[in-house]
Amino acid sequence: MLLLIGAAFLYEWFASSQTKKDFPPPGTLVQVSGYQLHIHKQGSGSPTILMEAGSGETSLSWRDIPAELAQHATVVTYDRAGYAWSESSSTERTGANIVQDLHAALEKENIRGPYVMVGHSLGGMYARLFAQTYTNEIQSLVLIDARPENDEQNTRALLEQAQFQGNPPASLLSLLKSSGIFRLFPDFMLDGLVAKQDRDTFVNVIATPSYFHAKEEEALLAHSTEDAIRGQTLGSIPVRIIARGHPQDYASAGISIEIGQRLESIWQSGQRNMLNISEDSQLITATNSGHMVIHDEPELVVKTILELIRK
Repeated sequence: MLLLIGAAFLYEWFASSQTKKDFPPPGTLVQVSGYQLHIHKQGSGSPTILMEAGSGETSLSWRDIPAELAQHATVVTYDRAGYAWSESSSTERTGANIVQDLHAALEKENIRGPYVMVGHSLGGMYARLFAQTYTNEIQSLVLIDARPENDEQNTRALLEQAQFQGNPPASLLSLLKSSGIFRLFPDFMLDGLVAKQDRDTFVNVIATPSYFHAKEEEALLAHSTEDAIRGQTLGSIPVRIIARGHPQDYASAGISIEIGQRLESIWQSGQRNMLNISEDSQLITATNSGHMVIHDEPELVVKTILELIRK
């Protein structure tokens, strides 16, 4: 048994080393804050569309959306510290540090505004903070089923009541990855967590100890970003809020129907409260989408962004 376990760890180490050559970064590694940040620029012209992915999501999560948009403007996707091709950062994974690192990388690469900030899920909060920090450089803001600013304080008691445990600890996930189990049994281990078409890149590029720890730290510090953007006003900057039309599958997480309905109501109320961010705001419902609107209705995302850059 010990020999088998040792062989599995050795196999994963060898396979991971080999596949690095098969999955080179599509973009550029930029030195910021003592680490290398992977930033991928496509297209040309103004404005520049900046895409901020959700928790545990990377530059690859946008799939074909950046290429579609790059026919009309400059598009930038990137990987936050610890994700995919980006190195880990020694600074805390607060929204303030994340936003500062992105802006520093853009300046180094001479990628200027005006920016159309696009943020999905947790990335929506980072997009809002970027817009708040660098308001004069922002053309518009698109929030795709973005995490509302009061999410933690409004849902904490309900999640405790449901005894929701959240994600497994980063240390356990790192151990599982090192054991080779994700590579050997991807359809079993990643079912319901990673779409089938994304599993190859997840195993070979994304799933690393630095990724699991960065994701965990971002989640632990998300409250600080909520505090930073609470009550935000961006004047007349155009804001488009795309909210999911289908509720989350709370039952699959062991949450009762009643609590799940209350959590969904809180989320949807939060989407509508974000209309207060700007004098020029609009709510769009992605009627055929769950939380991953970017996968369920990518054409709606593209259409919404193009309407803003042509405005």
